[in-house]
Amino acid sequence: MDVTAVRTFVTVVDAGQFQEAATDLSITPQAVSKRVATLETELGVQLFTRDARGARTTIDGQAFLPHARAFLQAAERAVTSVRPGSRTLRVDVIGRQLSLAGMLRGFHLAHPQTALDVVTLFDSDAAVAAVRAGTIDATFRAVTMPGRRLPRGVEATAVFDEPLHLFTGPGHEFANATAITPAQLAGRRIWMPGNRPGTEWAAYYDDLAAAFGFVIDSVGPDFGIEPLLDTIADSTTLATFVGEQTPLVWPADHGLRRIPIKDPTPVYPHFLIWSGDNPHPALAVLRRYLTAAYPGRLGSGIWAPAWTHPVRPERA
Repeated sequence: MDVTAVRTFVTVVDAGQFQEAATDLSITPQAVSKRVATLETELGVQLFTRDARGARTTIDGQAFLPHARAFLQAAERAVTSVRPGSRTLRVDVIGRQLSLAGMLRGFHLAHPQTALDVVTLFDSDAAVAAVRAGTIDATFRAVTMPGRRLPRGVEATAVFDEPLHLFTGPGHEFANATAITPAQLAGRRIWMPGNRPGTEWAAYYDDLAAAFGFVIDSVGPDFGIEPLLDTIADSTTLATFVGEQTPLVWPADHGLRRIPIKDPTPVYPHFLIWSGDNPHPALAVLRRYLTAAYPGRLGSGIWAPAWTHPVRPERA
């Protein structure tokens, strides 16, 4: 359906006269009549009757009017969705309950005029491919998989080193510790059923376990965070890892404990990854916001896999 003809019809209804509608549209009355006639032919009905008082909608015109207004609103939304500076900024996060989703919420509160679409892709390979293809504007990841580099034109910057905590029930041997070292976990079992083979987070925790001699148990099924908390609360041997700023809520009678890990502190390094030729103005705003909020990469006393430190794109 011709958007211009529908807009002309609505303008005539609002103005009440063809002459006044022509003035509002900056066209001639003859052009208004032609557009309305074309629309009437397409619909197969008469939309107006004219008398001394101007143009009045017929019963068919009255029936068509609310749909015409909705049609014009939909057309405007369609145009706005791709208009420079107006398109929704699409950002990928590993999980909506994790700390990076909280950082995005902070960005949205600071910039409520920026429309955000938060998505969760499977792993870093899928996320980087989507950045490169332009189907998302940015992703938060631990860079990429070991031994791989970012594709040409794709850039990354560190935005947050998140310390890990050991998460236990009240009967676990470390439940009453104020802090532990990674070496104290040697030989212990860390249960992480959400660790999917082939993902960057599974690679991170496999490297962490190898470095300090404990076992990552990913045997599932993974029913989500609440069943995980229930199981940890009732176990004297199972523990898991959570990020320092991962928001978790559990029943008071669970007695769960979050125990900092130190000497060294394992950190999960979150990077923002984007395409260097992406022109979306809100992407630059997001990068400035994260840079201002980020205190800088943590120095000595931390542990992270070697493959998460350098961020080098592929060579030409």
